[in-house]
Formats: sequence, C-alpha cells, structure tokens
Amino acid sequence: MDRDGSNAAMRFLYGNPAGRAIIKLMLAVKAPKVMAWYLHTPFSKGMIRRYIRKYDISMKGYPRIGYRSFSDFFERRKTKNSFDAVPEHFISPCDGHLSAYPITEDSCFAIKGSSYRVSDLVDDPTLAGRFGGGQALVFRLAPNDYHHYCFVDEGFVHSHHFREGQLHSVQPIALANVPVFRLNRRCRTLLETVNFGPVVQVEVGALAVGGIVNERENESVKKGETMGHFSLMGSTIVLLLEKGRMELLPAVKEVLATGAECPVKMGEWIGGKTEE
Repeated sequence: MDRDGSNAAMRFLYGNPAGRAIIKLMLAVKAPKVMAWYLHTPFSKGMIRRYIRKYDISMKGYPRIGYRSFSDFFERRKTKNSFDAVPEHFISPCDGHLSAYPITEDSCFAIKGSSYRVSDLVDDPTLAGRFGGGQALVFRLAPNDYHHYCFVDEGFVHSHHFREGQLHSVQPIALANVPVFRLNRRCRTLLETVNFGPVVQVEVGALAVGGIVNERENESVKKGETMGHFSLMGSTIVLLLEKGRMELLPAVKEVLATGAECPVKMGEWIGGKTEE
C-alpha cells in the first residue's frame, strides 16, 4: 500500500463509525500483538527492502545486510548522534514532526479537539501542577524517521513509569477522533535538566508499536546521549516544560503558526533558554 493508500485507510478507520468499529475489533482480538510477533520473526525479513523503497530511507551509515527480522532492521542504531552542544540551545529529542500547545494555568491543553490534563500524562498531582502555564511539545514520528531518541539537556534522569494501554494510530486523523494520549500505551520520565528545569518526557506507543525501551534511569546523563528507542512503526514523544523555561525559535514558530507540523531532526536546535 502506498502513502496515499495508507492515509485513506486511516481516514476510513478513524473518520466514520464503521471504521471505528473495526478499530475496536482489532484491539479486542489483540491484532497489533499478532502483527508485532510476526515482525520479530525471520519470516518478516522480506519486508525490509520494500520498506526502504516505499519510504525512500537512506541507509548511509547503517549496515544494509545482517538483519534478523524487520524489527531488527527498524531498531537499527546510528554509530554516532549529532547534536547542537551549546548549553542554552534546546534540541529536539528525536526525528519527527513537531507541534506545540500552551498549557493553561489549570494544567490543561488541547490537541486536535481533544482536551488533556497534565495529570493524564503525569501520575503525580504535585508534579503536574508545576507545568501550569507552560507548554507541551508533541513530536510525531513517521515510519521513515529514526526511532531512537536522546536527552535534550544534561541533568538527572529519574525512574520510568510505564502504563499499559491501547495502540491507536498517532496520525492527525486519529488524534481528531480519539483521545489518543489518554488511552495509548506510554512511559513517563522526569528529567531534572541543568538549563531548562524539570522536563517530563512521555513516549507514546502507536498502532503496532508494542515496545518503548528506555536504557537509562536514576543516574546523571549528558545532552545528546541516547535515552531509548521505539520498536516498530510510528509513535510520539511529548515533552512538558514549565512556564518561562524555553522559547521556540522564530523559524519554528513561523511554521507552527500556519497550522502545520514543523519537521525536525534528533539533536537539532529548535529553541532557547529564556532569560531569567
């Protein structure tokens, strides 16, 4: 199926009652788990070349052979992460498409018609209250993006808090019809950063994405170091920042002002530390 066909399928599944009934059935019979199982087997290796061609993926810097399964290929790792090392520069944690939403003083924000409370993502009322008036950055990863993510600043990474959930798509059509970030599988982590204060990072699983793998916790970390990766297909990262800690670059805000998502790369400079 080409990209237009995939988009049409998502519009059908999430844009009308019949499609949403099919989604409920797929989740009820655990179809995503069956799909994920297959993609971890050697039988899925034949998908790799088609996937590379379909999404025009550059394999420069990666081995082209030796993958044991499609999952093994999808989780391939770069030998080196490139990132903006200026301390006051806020970087993107991942490849993806960025959207930004203001958090109200009572710690709520709206995405594509769905209203969320910070407490939906942070299971700690005291911590959630610290982000009133701040901002939520949403990074949607597409199938052709690199699915590893890095630390946005030096500091301390606390324990990870995983919540089992459903596996809805994170495409815009799904966000407009389902409160995805309240329902989907996700993992929340508090980062105590040196330059931007406390940052909550939430990795959100998506259709066919069963794996959220975080490699570091309860230790000091450096900016640009690998934090973890997703297993299989598209997914999302949400960052919550306190009020007055960071301002996005004018070029990024200009794109977002049109209502479009802003394409970003892992380690790219996207904002700056605000003056205290």
